[in-house]
Amino acid sequence: MPGFAQATDLSAWSSLQEHHQKLGKDIVLKEYFKNDPKRFEKFSYTFFNEADKSETLFDFSKNFITEETVELLVKLAKQANLEELRDDMFAGKKINFTENRAVYHVALRNVTNQPMKVDGVSVVEGVNVVLEHMKEFSEQVRSGEWKGYTGKKMNTIINIGIGGSDLGPVMVSEALKPYGDRSLKLHFVSNIDGTHIAEALRDSDPETTLFLVASKTFTTAETTTNANSAKQWFLKHAKDDAAIAKHFVALSTNEAEVTKFGIDKKNMFGFSDWVGGRYSVWSAIGLSVCLYIGYDNFHEFLAGAHAMDKHFKETPLEKNIPVLGGLLSVWYSDFFGAQTHLVSPFDQYLHRFPAYLQQLSMESNGKAITRSGDYVKYTTGAILFGEPATNAQHSFYQLLHQGTKLIPTDFIMAAQSHNPVENNKHQKMLASNFFAQAEALMVGKTPDEVKAEGAPDELVSHKTFLGNRPTTSILAQKITPATLGALIAYYEHMTFTEGAVWNINSFDQWGVELGKSLAKKILNELDEAGESTKHDASTSGLINAFKKKSAL
Repeated sequence: MPGFAQATDLSAWSSLQEHHQKLGKDIVLKEYFKNDPKRFEKFSYTFFNEADKSETLFDFSKNFITEETVELLVKLAKQANLEELRDDMFAGKKINFTENRAVYHVALRNVTNQPMKVDGVSVVEGVNVVLEHMKEFSEQVRSGEWKGYTGKKMNTIINIGIGGSDLGPVMVSEALKPYGDRSLKLHFVSNIDGTHIAEALRDSDPETTLFLVASKTFTTAETTTNANSAKQWFLKHAKDDAAIAKHFVALSTNEAEVTKFGIDKKNMFGFSDWVGGRYSVWSAIGLSVCLYIGYDNFHEFLAGAHAMDKHFKETPLEKNIPVLGGLLSVWYSDFFGAQTHLVSPFDQYLHRFPAYLQQLSMESNGKAITRSGDYVKYTTGAILFGEPATNAQHSFYQLLHQGTKLIPTDFIMAAQSHNPVENNKHQKMLASNFFAQAEALMVGKTPDEVKAEGAPDELVSHKTFLGNRPTTSILAQKITPATLGALIAYYEHMTFTEGAVWNINSFDQWGVELGKSLAKKILNELDEAGESTKHDASTSGLINAFKKKSAL
């Protein structure tokens, strides 16, 4: 990126260092609120989602920020050319320069058909053709018009993929289960561990099972191995290769390999090389979601993300919700030494959301080389983790409250439940914990308060909570398809903002290649007779031990 090599070269970075030193240990969040009754109004923002006319509240007020902090962080974003990089992305420029590709997942959810081009060629028509194909196919399957080789309606969908071809579809289908067709059983197979495919097949009937093989190249080792195992299982029952066309479809662009497998090219759902794996749920990779929740709901999912795209693209940085979220992440990582970022949804349907965000965040920004090819002089890529509350309260929240680590936390909740059990009693209990955890992390409990509760002297220090732990609270109206789409897009653009400031390429993933290439070599060795001597002593020893233990 022209203009700077390291974020530390920017004058705003130096200003933030001075600002951080000035704030120092004087940051006491509960005092900030006491001294400024309007703090909540100043640092909370409402996102209005045009797709379903809902509102989502983003409360940043319990973070280590003042008005000066926000001003300096925004200045840092501007000096890092965030706006230019963002505009280049929306213009279809090849900002993924190490792979010479555009980064254009925003074009997949361009439901208002704004002009969008790559290399001067419009992509709008191609995206709409695939969407129309997804609509037609999903309606045929859901209605029963599409039948298996014995004339029966499909009632089981097995999505075979890995990485983004698995994490996105499984997360969204779980999150939007209230909108799903409960007569359809969904299985997602990703792991090369044979147990994963075996368990999915054990629960399936070949006459009524539809396989979605999700691999852009149709050469991904784990996916093609699982797909071929599924094919062998299917043919044991169907006996006829022609039946494959009724039960297998490909989410791929490699027509030669797809047809070689036995899938009719008419049952291919393609997507372009400017669709990164971890951003691909908006593409044909989301076909399992479309089948499950129906095309209209899938379209609303896209529209919700499109609404957040519009906000990210058009809103001034100082009021831009995903930009502020990303800048806060940089603030904590590089000025407070925070190494982690917790996302804890107070919603059981979102139980796979943190796992999805792990790939989005850590595969994107787990980089140590700047765009200019230099090793970074600062921390990048927080370790993101999470589990749904309230379960998480009884596992790792202890570390949040009384541990030695600073763990910036996002709490997510919807005001309206899809299951208002017992006159909404469950939802109110859930909400009470959502509010209480953020408040408790902020205010803590002093030794005097502990003593006032009658605790013996020897337990006072054990029951004291330091507080002053930062949180962001995200309160949606209800987790609708549009709301979920906007929420995912929020984290995408937040991740984009981090990468822009750190001056790294957030869109390649060379780090996953080395282990995969070594695994291919070792796989051949496992079929060779004799002991392995081609590696270090530990690796060779482990290979030889495996050969002995796995001998049939």
